[in-house]
Amino acid sequence: MADRTPPLSVEELRLLVESGEIDTVVLAFPDMQGRLQGKRFAAPFFLEEVLEHGTEGCNYLLAVDTEMNTVDGYAMSSWDRGYGDFAMHPDFSTLRRVPWNDGTAMLLADLAWNDGTPVVAAPRQILRRQLERLAERGLTAHVGTELEFIVFRDTYEQAWDSRYHGLTPANQYNIDYSVLGTGRVEPLLRRIRNDMTAAGLVVESAKGECNPGQHEIVFKYDAALVTCDQHAVYKTGAKEIASQEGVSLTFMAKYNEREGNSCHIHLSLQDEHGANAMAGDGPDGMSAVMRHFLAGQLAALRDFSLLYAPNINSYKRFQPGSFAPTAVAWGLDNRTCALRVVGHGRSLRFENRLPGGDVNPHLAVAGLVAAGLYGVQHELELPEACAGNAYTADYAHVPTSLREAAELWENSPIAREAFGDEVVAHYRNMARVEVEAFDAAVTDWELRRSFERL
Repeated sequence: MADRTPPLSVEELRLLVESGEIDTVVLAFPDMQGRLQGKRFAAPFFLEEVLEHGTEGCNYLLAVDTEMNTVDGYAMSSWDRGYGDFAMHPDFSTLRRVPWNDGTAMLLADLAWNDGTPVVAAPRQILRRQLERLAERGLTAHVGTELEFIVFRDTYEQAWDSRYHGLTPANQYNIDYSVLGTGRVEPLLRRIRNDMTAAGLVVESAKGECNPGQHEIVFKYDAALVTCDQHAVYKTGAKEIASQEGVSLTFMAKYNEREGNSCHIHLSLQDEHGANAMAGDGPDGMSAVMRHFLAGQLAALRDFSLLYAPNINSYKRFQPGSFAPTAVAWGLDNRTCALRVVGHGRSLRFENRLPGGDVNPHLAVAGLVAAGLYGVQHELELPEACAGNAYTADYAHVPTSLREAAELWENSPIAREAFGDEVVAHYRNMARVEVEAFDAAVTDWELRRSFERL
């Protein structure tokens, strides 16, 4: 990404710090859950010390659960290893202003050990490695993520205190594509759009969705790493802006029994000349590369589901007739399939419909690239497209639980070949920790059904 003009240059940052307009710099990285973790620096100190040398962070940040509990089973970080540091090296191509926090700039970091070797289990490094493999074939990936969320009139603190029960959605009914419905919360949506634009993201549109209070803001298609980085910045920023506006929003995959929050991911390939490598003279306007790449998606979809649906709650989305997929199938503009081919010519691409709003974009896109490369390497043949209702057709089923997905991942020769034993073991352990925590929990569902009646 060295040849890409960043939203904010280091020289511009220096001038803004000298003028007093910027006084804080955030250096962060996406953790296993896709959350930004890092430090806020006094801007002069950042320029004097961190800019050139980076900083350190405890390596437990890639070895904790969602609650930030230290857990067993990670080779890279444990009590036995002393919970030391890894280095955080700034990626200056990601430097940007943070308009929703006064006087603040932000940039993302790559993680390395003290000897300079990369932390291979870090999500950003995992994606970088797959993009390098793609580049060896003269190809680059361009990606768009469509991230949905539900807005509530309650603050985050009120939601916490009520144990997330009885929250008031920002809309009371289905407002899919409704201009009136989005107008009800336009002040919030407008601020998110404008602040993201000022942070260097390119906003395309906002629209209402099906679940009461559900909305989607879409950003311009871009290079894979850029899109994933911006996804993480946007997700963090949207929550911060919502909090400042006295409301809350959730990206969790399945908040209630209605429609879940999806994060459909679109991907296309460009060749060395900038042309769409997926377009060609084959059936349905596809090149041989695209047909192999798409066949690889089908071949690895079940094995890589852990990357697309990484949490217990993720699997509650996969219900028939819900616009979330259940079938390992592809189709031409067919929303009942896990993989949907859309566009033509220069815009030809495929969409993976498995991910929910809880997805880590760096891991999911790494999975898409690795799966596609598997198909290209083995010249896999693409089966016939599903032309009807994939929910009722005879296709393999996507995993129905995190437990099943983790077992498929752990035993997958495709995953081990693409990502290596260390990455496979690291994320298998992440799933184990979540499954064991859920198995030990007593849920509200159990209390309602059992307290009096059993």
